[in-house]
Amino acid sequence: MPRALKVFRTPIGFHDAYVAAPTKKAALAAWGSTHDLFARGVAEIVTDPALTEEPLAQPGVVLKRSRGTTAEQIAALPAVERPAASADAAAEPETAKPRRPAPTKANGKPRPAPPRPSPDALEAAEAAVADAERRHAEENRALDREQAALDRKRRDQTREQAAVLKTLLDSAYRAKESYAAALKRWRAARTTGEE
Repeated sequence: MPRALKVFRTPIGFHDAYVAAPTKKAALAAWGSTHDLFARGVAEIVTDPALTEEPLAQPGVVLKRSRGTTAEQIAALPAVERPAASADAAAEPETAKPRRPAPTKANGKPRPAPPRPSPDALEAAEAAVADAERRHAEENRALDREQAALDRKRRDQTREQAAVLKTLLDSAYRAKESYAAALKRWRAARTTGEE
């Protein structure tokens, strides 16, 4: 008998996520949570019929509902105090910081730009990757050929074994029939000899 559905709720940002599920574990799975939100006090069971009606109509589906209007959400935010500007900072206009001059050698001449990095190491690494991929593909193809040969060998061997087993079973059946007939004749001869 299936378990009765319950409606569970957890906050997600400015929304509440509702889900109808048979257990808390199923609700956590529907929300995609790996943590026990119920133990943390973040999720709860909902009993209000007005809030449970829609989730119960769609079990297992997570339904998001906004917690109030945008204006109500903004009004609920804590007030942020901005620091007052000091009188000294207001009196001095901000000026752009001067750019640092290019580094120079001791003799006053600018240093030459560093050489462009060589792509040799990158090209060698990419070539090694391409070579390994090619080698792996060849090895896989060789393994596929070996596997196909083993599959053929197994089929042939299974056919041969079945033929040998059939011959042996036929021989065993004939021997059993022959033994049963000989045993019957022997018993018949024994009973006629006793009379």
